[in-house]
Amino acid sequence: MFPLQRRPAAASRARRTRLLIGSLLLLVATALAFLLLRPKAQTPQVVQAQASGNAGPVIELQAQDHTVLRQRTLQRSLPVSGTLRAVRSALVKARVSGELQELTLREGDTVQLGQVIARIDPAEYAARLRQSKLQADAAKAQLDINQRQYQNNEALVQQGFISSTALDASLAQLNAARANYQAALAAADVAQKSADDTVLRAPMSGQISQRLTQPGERVAIDARIVEIVDLSQMEIEAAISAADSVSVRVGQQARLQVEGVPETLTARVARINPSAQTGSRSVLVYLKLDPQDIARTGLRQGLFAQGALATETVRAVAAPASAVRYDKPQPYLQVLDQGQVRHVSVTLGLRGLDANQSDHGDEGELIAVRASNGIPLEGRTVLQGVVGALRDGTPVREASAAPLKAEAGTATPGH
Repeated sequence: MFPLQRRPAAASRARRTRLLIGSLLLLVATALAFLLLRPKAQTPQVVQAQASGNAGPVIELQAQDHTVLRQRTLQRSLPVSGTLRAVRSALVKARVSGELQELTLREGDTVQLGQVIARIDPAEYAARLRQSKLQADAAKAQLDINQRQYQNNEALVQQGFISSTALDASLAQLNAARANYQAALAAADVAQKSADDTVLRAPMSGQISQRLTQPGERVAIDARIVEIVDLSQMEIEAAISAADSVSVRVGQQARLQVEGVPETLTARVARINPSAQTGSRSVLVYLKLDPQDIARTGLRQGLFAQGALATETVRAVAAPASAVRYDKPQPYLQVLDQGQVRHVSVTLGLRGLDANQSDHGDEGELIAVRASNGIPLEGRTVLQGVVGALRDGTPVREASAAPLKAEAGTATPGH
């Protein structure tokens, strides 16, 4: 009895399960059909050709994707860097030993040529000077005695009272006395110089950059007292490679950025070291700054500077270096002509920066170009490097505008 009563309920549950599975399959099929039949969105750079009749896609270009070639003054430059230093500087040193006195100048003080900077205790040297002068006086007195004795002996020889040998001996004594007197005078001069050296004077006009000794200290000969620098003339000592040094000439101009100075300063090559440095094989180049720039900006010794030294200048049609492509046997530019991209093979020239622009951040490095097939490139529109490589003949147009056309002439591919 019980099995016969359960069969209708089991059949009912099976039918409900089949209906549920069928509904789920229908929902899945509907979703798949919606995804497959939904229209695809176009990419922002490629649109279908409209009334122009072109069968292929047209590449849309933004303003920053292309540039116009024109004549530029290109400069080839070498990177340079170094520390500012005064052309004229001096270390005041002690010429005699003794106790340092009267040193009142400090860093930043201005001094004039010949100004007294400090003194060394002169008592000992003044006493030596007096001693030397007294010894010279004694030698002078002895010289006078020998001079009179010689004159007397000379008269006696003429009268025949003494022999000529005695006169010769008297002459030798006179010459010895004269030499002793000259030596005493020289010793007095040395003592005088030592006494004068106790006064330390500025050998040049400038400013005190270092005070290396304090008053009251006992200093030795050649002890450094102060350093003086003249900031009216400053230069940069830059090291460049031996290979680059052959193109550097006296008078070439460099543009420099000095730390703490917002404006760009100019400097010129004043000197070139004739010898390469041992070990590094680099050559030192000395760049002199304009004195007016030094006075206006308040430059100080020790500031770091870096920039570029222009070694060669040329006037030519120039393209951004990134616009030149090298994926063919010969370098080429992607030139826009009548709304299409044309590959024009070029011969490359000087690589550098625009000499007439102080800020090259947007343009970057340029390179002189000349079409291999002889067509003029000035005024032509070329694609920037960010666009990438496009096939020869690819149609292009300005975004929301008509297809781009070349500004002058007709570009023909050159391979």
